[in-house]
Amino acid sequence: MPPALIKSRVSEGSYHQLGATWDGLGVNFALFSANATKVELCLFDDAGGRELERIELPEYTNEVWHGYVPDTRPGTTYGYRVHGPYEPDAGHRFNPNKLCLDPYAKAHVGALQWDPAVFGYIMGQEDTTFDERDSARFMPKSRVIDPAFTWGRERAPSVPWDRTIIYETHVRGYTKLHPAVPEHLRGTFAGLGRKEVVDYIKTLGVTSVELLPIHAFVNDSHLLDKGLTNYWGYNTIGFFAPDPRYSAVPDFVFAEFKEMVARLHDAGLEVILDVVYNHTAEGNENGPTLSFRGIDNHSYYRLMPDNQRYYINDTGTGNTLNMSHARCVQMVTDSLRYWASEMHIDGFRFDLGTILARESDGFNEAHGFLQSCLQDPVLSNIKLIAEPWDIGPGGYQVGRFPPGWAEWNDKFRDTVRAYWKGDPGKQAEMATRMSASAESFAQRGRKAWASVNFITAHDGFTLNDLVSYNDKHNEANGEDGRDGSSDNNSWNCGAEGPTDDPEISALRERQRRNMLATLLLSQGTPMVLAGDEFGRTQVGNNNAYCQDDEISWVNWNFGEKEVELAEFVRKVIVLRQSFPILRRTRFLTGEYNADLDVRDVRWLSPAGTDIEEAHWADANARCFGMLLDGRAQASGIKRPAMDATALLVLNAHHEVVNFALPEIVGGQIWRCLLDTNIPDDVTRETFQTGETYEITGRSLVLFVLEPESKRSVALRRAIEGFRQMAERPIPMAAPESGPETERAMAEASDVTPP
Repeated sequence: MPPALIKSRVSEGSYHQLGATWDGLGVNFALFSANATKVELCLFDDAGGRELERIELPEYTNEVWHGYVPDTRPGTTYGYRVHGPYEPDAGHRFNPNKLCLDPYAKAHVGALQWDPAVFGYIMGQEDTTFDERDSARFMPKSRVIDPAFTWGRERAPSVPWDRTIIYETHVRGYTKLHPAVPEHLRGTFAGLGRKEVVDYIKTLGVTSVELLPIHAFVNDSHLLDKGLTNYWGYNTIGFFAPDPRYSAVPDFVFAEFKEMVARLHDAGLEVILDVVYNHTAEGNENGPTLSFRGIDNHSYYRLMPDNQRYYINDTGTGNTLNMSHARCVQMVTDSLRYWASEMHIDGFRFDLGTILARESDGFNEAHGFLQSCLQDPVLSNIKLIAEPWDIGPGGYQVGRFPPGWAEWNDKFRDTVRAYWKGDPGKQAEMATRMSASAESFAQRGRKAWASVNFITAHDGFTLNDLVSYNDKHNEANGEDGRDGSSDNNSWNCGAEGPTDDPEISALRERQRRNMLATLLLSQGTPMVLAGDEFGRTQVGNNNAYCQDDEISWVNWNFGEKEVELAEFVRKVIVLRQSFPILRRTRFLTGEYNADLDVRDVRWLSPAGTDIEEAHWADANARCFGMLLDGRAQASGIKRPAMDATALLVLNAHHEVVNFALPEIVGGQIWRCLLDTNIPDDVTRETFQTGETYEITGRSLVLFVLEPESKRSVALRRAIEGFRQMAERPIPMAAPESGPETERAMAEASDVTPP
């Protein structure tokens, strides 16, 4: 016979703050459900294994069930049982036999155990059946936290958009093989916050670390059955809770996360979170009842209007969060505000962001959620980045988000890949992409930084694999190669995968430099995939979402060639940050400004003259110059700027092209600061206007004009930056001493270097 449940005192409490809120004397519990008939609060032992007490929340105000339990403290483990109609055809799936996680829980305890009891219906039968088994022992639980944390002198870096360089990585994968991180901290928030790790990121020159999802998520049962896992974490079940799997001490995951943020902020690095507010881990009508489905399915999810048993699936995951419902909008904005205010996050990247602005008739750029973010005093002052597409009707919305938002620009990715691969007829589009895709973003006062440019991301080939494989190699995913895109615009340079051919290897190295330089020297906001700076490989896997192993983990065991590439990236970043002309916020137009007698950008043929229309239309043209005039108006104030003038020359042709250096007002000497064919050149050779420079086949060159009347401030900054690079080489992963280090080095040596 089970032990009798304890009976606590309970009072009405407040409905204003959803979730579990500790006030020093007790905890207020508040849960939204518009269609429930009763809500029971279930309290468990610390481990979440035994239910100690069941309390009916006494009050119902404005569709919120609430109650206050005195003498309840942080560490209390709890869940909800929600009563109401079980009518799937009407969109209701209440089942009080199923314990539900609090959508506002700040911490989770335990992991989901896949069992038929966690489903609201009888497994093996129709989803309209009703399952009476208790799911509690198979469920993770919610936990009350004490949010207190001493931030000390920590301050938000507040990096201006024009100086922002995003670095996308994964908390676990970034340090899992890092020999300088103690073994028990690898793959955790504490590991990412280690001084050796932070120093490397800072020295590289990037400004903002973007982390793949760290919200509490669920491992899909079909992956676990195959011995795989949901490595990327795009399967959220708790929008307020950091996932305890990324913590060295799971009971204090929230404090460990804050400590990591503080260490990155101390180094001047921003922290951006990749967030998944478009769907939850509960799947479609055949999925489990873990939280939202059992609390108020009809309110939280978009259901088919003609048959509410079924879910609208604009995400491809089985369900879609109902952002037409005011309480869903509130939950998402409350979550964002919590992470920004309480956890000191500097920005968010919204997975399948189009979902967040969907109404019944499609995407609406005036959607309440988008507008609320811009009006909110907290959210309007941080970085908001949309992935502007989903798989629903009209899901592709690049350039359609409102002012204040930045967006991933896949047009940049596809064009740059195709151009450097040597595809014909890409020159004109390449010019557009290097100018921050003004045709998509230059509207309503938006700035060039709204275009987040990338060539690689977590989803797809790494940069090394992009130039090493023509085809995807996803056999390890267990789907017979059906998963992942087959349209990658990749080119293996002559051999599929690793090769000992020196010519192919040299071409691959140059192609990597070409694309990294293009990314970092184009107008807009660049995003670098972590590990691309030293040639990380996923051995041809372009969909490593389920690979929590050496395929996905960053391998720090590399040699001289990899270090050289990292130093090259560092050099290009120094150039970008030194020359404001390379990162203007004002869109380039190419139009003649009669008042200043200047054009902000000119597009040049190899003859050093302006490209004519016929040349743009030439499908065989693969070499052109981008002349950025430093005198051009830099802001809304109509006056000449004092920036340096720069010339970028790109040659995607396989042969050398002789490029005539143009004559321009303000100087007669061009100084070469970068040539991807000779990346370690330190001579910074000068050339007279009118001279010809041999642009090696498949290479990129950057020149700056030396002014006649004075020394260039930007050039001095760049040269000083190069000097500092020479004095302080990029810190590479070095092992600690002791037995932990020996084990780490042994593990790392078993991994094939990129």
